[in-house]
Amino acid sequence: MSATRDDLRRRLVDPEQVLIADGAMGTMLYAKGVFINQCYDELNVRQPDLVRSVHDEYVRAGAELLETNTFGASRPKLQHYGLEAHVHEFNRAAAELAREAAGERALVAGAVGPLGLRIEPYGPTSREEAQAFFAEQMRALRDGGVDCFILETFSDLDEIAQAVKAARSVDASLPVIAQMTVGTDGVTSFGVPPEEVAEALDATGADVIGLNCSVGPQTILEAIERMAAVTSKKLSAMPNAGMPREVSGRRMYMASPEYMATYARNLIQAGVRVVGGCCGTTPEHIRAMVDGVRPLVPRHKTVEGSAGGGRLSRVAAHHESHAVPSVPLIERSAWGRKLAAGEFVSSVEIVPPRGVDPARMLDEVRKLKAAGVDAVNVPDGPRAQSRMSAIATSVLIQQECGIETVTHYACRDRNLLGMLSDLLGASALGLHNVLLVTGDPPKMGPYPDATAVFDIDAIGLTNLVNRLNHGVDPGGNSIGAPTRYVIGVGVNPVAVDVEHELRRFAWKVEAGAEFAVTQPVFDTAQLESFLARIEQHRIPVVAGIWPLVSVRNAEFLANEVPGVTVPPEVIERMRRANERSKDHAIAEGIAIAREMLDRVRGAVQGVQVSAPFGKVELALEVIRA
Repeated sequence: MSATRDDLRRRLVDPEQVLIADGAMGTMLYAKGVFINQCYDELNVRQPDLVRSVHDEYVRAGAELLETNTFGASRPKLQHYGLEAHVHEFNRAAAELAREAAGERALVAGAVGPLGLRIEPYGPTSREEAQAFFAEQMRALRDGGVDCFILETFSDLDEIAQAVKAARSVDASLPVIAQMTVGTDGVTSFGVPPEEVAEALDATGADVIGLNCSVGPQTILEAIERMAAVTSKKLSAMPNAGMPREVSGRRMYMASPEYMATYARNLIQAGVRVVGGCCGTTPEHIRAMVDGVRPLVPRHKTVEGSAGGGRLSRVAAHHESHAVPSVPLIERSAWGRKLAAGEFVSSVEIVPPRGVDPARMLDEVRKLKAAGVDAVNVPDGPRAQSRMSAIATSVLIQQECGIETVTHYACRDRNLLGMLSDLLGASALGLHNVLLVTGDPPKMGPYPDATAVFDIDAIGLTNLVNRLNHGVDPGGNSIGAPTRYVIGVGVNPVAVDVEHELRRFAWKVEAGAEFAVTQPVFDTAQLESFLARIEQHRIPVVAGIWPLVSVRNAEFLANEVPGVTVPPEVIERMRRANERSKDHAIAEGIAIAREMLDRVRGAVQGVQVSAPFGKVELALEVIRA
C-alpha cells in the first residue's frame, strides 16, 4: 500500500508531521545547459520534457513536495522578456508538469516569488495592484492542479501579506506556505529580525511560515530557532547549499549532501516540519536529507498496536509495507509484564566498572537479586565518563546474576548505523528493557576533545527502536522477527524550560515510549505538578530517587549534574547532618530518600534508586523502607 495524495495533504497541514520538499530548479536547469539569460519559466512550454525530468529526479530522491517552475512567472517579471501575455499558459503548464511527475507520491506547490517591484508606500504599485498580479498567477497554478501555494524568497513583509491575501481569494481551501529570506546577519534586507518576521507571517494567516534562500543552513537554523520561540505555526526551512563561491569564474555552491543532511536534522530538532533546499541543492542533497531525517520523524499521529499498548508511527507507506504487530508488552520481559499490569516496580542504578573486571559490581548486583529488586538500571557513559559498555555490562549482569536490566542507551557516541547494529545485537543477547537518552556532552567528561555524534536525539532513537519492535529498520526494510524492547525514556520534571520538556515528552510518547524514568526527585511538589500536566500523554512513570551521602554530594548534584535540582532546604539538612558526622550525613540522606519514596509512591508506578559511589546497601535501605 503506497501513500496517497490525501495522506500527504493531511501531513502538510498537521502541525507535527514532517514533509520533505525538493531542491533547486534553476540550479538543475543551469546544469543541463540552460543559460541564465533565458526565461526559465518559458521552459514549461518550450522544453517541457526538460522541466519534467528535474521533477522526476526529485521524486526519485524522496521529495514529498514539488515546487512548480514558476518562481518568476508573474506578469511584472515576465515583462522583462516581453512574455507578459503568457502568464496563464506558463503557470498552468508548470503545474501540470509537476503534477504528472508527482502522481500520488508527492504534493505540488505552486511557487510564487516577489514581483520585483516596490509597492506602496515605498513604490508606485498599490497593494491592490500587487494582489491582482499575484492572483493572476495563482489562478493559473490552481487550474493546473496544485495542492498548495508556496510564497518564497520575499524580503518585504507587506508584499508577502498581499500574496497571502491573493492566495485566499483564489482558493481558500489550498494551504499557503509563506517564506521570507534573510541575510548573513539574520535579518531581512529591510532590517526585520526573525522574531518580527514570525509574528508578521503569523498574522497573515498562512498555514506554514518559514525561511528560504539567500544564506546557508547555519544562518537559517539560527533564525528559525528565534522564530520558533514566538510562534506556534508550522515552520518551514529551505536553505541554500551554503554560500556561493567563485570557482574558475563560476559561482558554485559547495555544501555537500552530507552537510545538508546534518542541518536538516538540526532544523527538525529546532521545530521545522517542512524542510527542503534552495539554490545549489540537487536531488543528491535531497536524497541525503531524506535518509538523514528519517529517524527523526516520530511526530506522526500514532495508532495503537497489538495488545500491550505498543505504538507504530505512521511513516510513509512505502516504509510501512514490512511492518508487523509488536510483541505484546506483557510478553517482552518481566519488567514489561509488571508495567502492563500496573504493578509497582523497583530498580537500582549501578554504574558500569571503569576497567575490565566486573567482579565487584556483580557481587553487589547479587545483593539486589536476593533483596527482590525487579531490575538493575545500567547507565551509558553518564557525565561523559569512560566506562564499560552499558550493553556488555547488562549482558554480564543478566547472565551472571539472573536479574533483568534496564539498559540505558545514549545517542552521543554512535551514528545511526552503529545504533542499529548495537540494538539488533543487544536484542539477540537477551536484553529487552531500554532507557533511551540523548546523552551528556563530551565536554563534561575527562576527554573534552572527544567528538559527539548525535546523529539523532532520544526522540528519533525512540522512533527507531519502535520500528525495530515492528520488524522494520529505519529504511522500512524487514529485519525478520521483531525485537522485543520495552521502551523507556528520560524526563525531567524540574527542567528549566518546562514547556520544552513537556513538548519533548509528548513527542517521545508519540514515538513509542512505554515508560519514563525521571531525574532524581528532591521536590515532590514539582513532580506532582509535572505529572498533572502530562496526564493526557501518561505512560508509567518511574521516579528517580538518590540517597545523598554528604553535603558535598548534594551541592555537586545541584550545581554540576545537568537536569538535577536539589532544593536549598535539602542542602541545608545535609549541611546540618554533616556538621555532626559523616555517619549522620549518610543517615540523613537515606531519610530524605525514604521521604521522597513515600511521597511519590501513590503518584508513580515505580522507583529507580541510585547507588551512590556503588554503595548498593544505601539503595537497599531506601527500598526496604
